[in-house]
Amino acid sequence: MRNWTVFLLVSYVSIIFFWGSSFPAIRFALHSYTPESLALFRLLIASSFLVIIAIVLRIGLPNMRDIPMLVLLGCLGFSAYHLFLNKGETTVGGGIASLLVSTTPIFSLILEQLFLRRKWEGRKWLGALVSFFGIAFISFNHDSLSYSIIGITFILLAAFSESLYFVFQTHYLQKYGMLAFVTYSIWGGTIGMLWFFPRLLIEIEEASFSSTLAVTYLGLFPSVLPYFALAYITLKVGASEATASLYLVPIVAVILSGIWLDEKITLLSGGGGVITFLGLFLIHGKQQMSRAKDNMNF
Repeated sequence: MRNWTVFLLVSYVSIIFFWGSSFPAIRFALHSYTPESLALFRLLIASSFLVIIAIVLRIGLPNMRDIPMLVLLGCLGFSAYHLFLNKGETTVGGGIASLLVSTTPIFSLILEQLFLRRKWEGRKWLGALVSFFGIAFISFNHDSLSYSIIGITFILLAAFSESLYFVFQTHYLQKYGMLAFVTYSIWGGTIGMLWFFPRLLIEIEEASFSSTLAVTYLGLFPSVLPYFALAYITLKVGASEATASLYLVPIVAVILSGIWLDEKITLLSGGGGVITFLGLFLIHGKQQMSRAKDNMNF
């Protein structure tokens, strides 16, 4: 029981830290790499590592008829997400970027309403409006050095593309399981970025060692390990408890961006972040509390 608790704690910490650290690491790697090359390099490293993992864990190949959809989902959840996020972070700081990416659940809920016909409660609509109000605070903060409407738009596009991935992954996630599905998705996303490979080769030769090290870190750690940790937590305590840890990711991103890149979050940006998370709590909070109560009763 003690080992189970320790592994659970380590899994939570790894998700929060690795995903939180990815935002300043991207910002740092962009000193030497273009957004396109950074996205491809990161995915190539992750894909290569996952080949080894797939062999060790004996993850088989997907059904041939599923490959087109798996590649499409990989292009949405990884190619487009990383490309838009990288482009956004050329002008937007890592801390701000992490706050904006946290809107992914809102886009997911809207897409579920449009395509899956899932009905929302009034509380969820209110939560979405509150969160977008918080985004407006962040977006129109002229006092912030990381302010950029174009960059913010790119990051919101990244959140939207990731939400498409989450909404339409359900069938394949249930069919293959989280680890195999994420593996196939990352491979698919890598395929979708391969036309940038010639440019990447040139940039690798000219890049600084520290920037290349940052990309290697992004490919080996934030791109892979948190998914294994998420799968473990989901298996042990359920999906809602696993995803609850994601609310702490922007806090880590803001702290590490300040330490590593000396980025400052203004009072208005911080207030916008708080408002955004208040909206997210209105959307998910009741479900999380009910689930926790059920677990306590059990």
